[in-house]
Amino acid sequence: MRTMRDTRIPLRTGAASALLLAVAAVAAATATAAPAAAPAAGGTAPAAAGPDFQYVGQDDRVHGLTAPKGCVAAEGGGSRAVTNHTRGTATFYREPGCAGAPVERLGPGTVTQVRPYFASVRFSVTG
Repeated sequence: MRTMRDTRIPLRTGAASALLLAVAAVAAATATAAPAAAPAAGGTAPAAAGPDFQYVGQDDRVHGLTAPKGCVAAEGGGSRAVTNHTRGTATFYREPGCAGAPVERLGPGTVTQVRPYFASVRFSVTG
């Protein structure tokens, strides 16, 4: 009797970034193509599932933040794929505490790569 060897293939970092971008792009396309949800009994629309802001860290893990405000440290050292589903602009810094010159700015609904890395992100205040 033959036994099959384990054929699982480890997910490489580049594939994880591409996968996150593809999932985010599909989610964004689905969200814009789907009709708006009817308000709940309280008069507000239902909350979206999942975090408002996601990125793949240098630790190869996906990190997510829900309703981020002000300056936030990028746990795991931010790099690669970033998804901004907040209502405001996300500004990326290589230094902790949102210090130094910004390296990238992402508007609401943006999915992109931020290279080579970022240590903190400032989220604009929205009304």
